Amino acid sequence: MSYYSNLDNIFEQARRTIDYKGKVNFVQNLLPNGKMESYEWVAINPTRIDKKLGSFRINTTSGKWADFATGDKGGDLISLYAYLKGISNYKAACEIMGAEPKRKKY
Repeated sequence: MSYYSNLDNIFEQARRTIDYKGKVNFVQNLLPNGKMESYEWVAINPTRIDKKLGSFRINTTSGKWADFATGDKGGDLISLYAYLKGISNYKAACEIMGAEPKRKKY
């Protein structure tokens, strides 16, 4: 795994990686127990006790997502990945690309 330190490009390159994999495939891999409704992936939110499909939706065109039961939401699939994994958007972008975040020098 390589180290990634260019903050200006990390998010754009992570978005390109997602686009290359396909947004629908990317979301289906993150949330396999869902279904497509028009252009939205509807899934059970694994970060809380959720038993029914319906309130957790991901727009597979724009990448925007929301859990209408909790008010949690985000503007792209990087933030969705971060939310589901409980990590920062920066670390999520690095993981999506298969790179290690830059370590601080002490």
